[in-house]
Amino acid sequence: MPSITPDVAVVEVAGGVDTHQDTHTAAVIDLVGRVLGTQQFPATTAGYTALLAWMRGFGSLLRVGVEGTGAYGAGLARLLRNAHVNVIEVDRPDRKTRRFQGKSDPIDAIQAAKAALAGQRTGTPKQRDGRVEALRNLRVARRSAVDQRADAQRQIKTLIVTAPDELRARLRTLPVKELIATCATLRPDRTDAATPATAVKIALRSLARRHQQLSAEITDLDELLEPLVAAVNPGLLAANGVGTDVAGQLLVTAGENHDRLTSETAFAMLCGAAPIPASSGKTTRHRLNRGGDRQANAALYRVALCRLRWDPRTRAYAERRTKEGMSKKEIIRCLKRYIVRELYQLITSNNLELAA
Repeated sequence: MPSITPDVAVVEVAGGVDTHQDTHTAAVIDLVGRVLGTQQFPATTAGYTALLAWMRGFGSLLRVGVEGTGAYGAGLARLLRNAHVNVIEVDRPDRKTRRFQGKSDPIDAIQAAKAALAGQRTGTPKQRDGRVEALRNLRVARRSAVDQRADAQRQIKTLIVTAPDELRARLRTLPVKELIATCATLRPDRTDAATPATAVKIALRSLARRHQQLSAEITDLDELLEPLVAAVNPGLLAANGVGTDVAGQLLVTAGENHDRLTSETAFAMLCGAAPIPASSGKTTRHRLNRGGDRQANAALYRVALCRLRWDPRTRAYAERRTKEGMSKKEIIRCLKRYIVRELYQLITSNNLELAA
């Protein structure tokens, strides 16, 4: 009579990866946390494939915890997901654990595997292969251009403060647009660059032309971002107080696979708009949440300000809460929480196919 039990029992294992720029260190543990092996692999496509084959050599791979899925581990996470492996994003070990166990790549990889197996301090990583990822890349370039343009403008005004009296009197009262155009058309004598009066004109012209070039880059990127955001989620873009910049930031924060957000409360925490309990004994209160994605929090702040200015319902709410003794800052914090609830529904109810 043939046996109904298999000759070889299937061993179930979990993996962990500590990612770096050039190499990834992997570890495999069994279901009771015993370390089965550690190995280092190059951070290349061939290295990712070898890493996955090495892990599967120990048994049936349940899940893999990866540090830095949004940075050095992005390529590995993409390959594992395409291979239908359950990828878990894990945080780095806390300071107390590192103080007792030390710090090395194999130790961090083992801790990542144990965290993935236990389901502690883990999350679903964002997908990096769709239109939201394209949106994120374009926004990185735009934000850099905006910051550099603001720096150039501040430097121009600083130079004007210490410029010779005649030049300072000519430029100090001009509006920003006219100031940039005037400084860009200055014609200093380059042979006299050792003179402070000539050197400041050269510097002002250089900064003004840089400002103009960055403005042209921002305009070019905006022409790409507006239709892309509208194609990804037109409902979000149509919400009151939500423009291309705000919608783009919230879409990037939520990620391509926004189903990883388990609830509206989780999205509020991700945006830093969920107050944190700070109660003790007879005291019951909440404190400001300074965590989460600060860019998403700033986007919610802009929506709140816009609605406080133009939306009748929001203005009525602010007046009522003011009569109750709340400050403007407290009212804006409450508004951001309500706005998160509304925009979460728009993000998660989007039925468009996000795949590229």
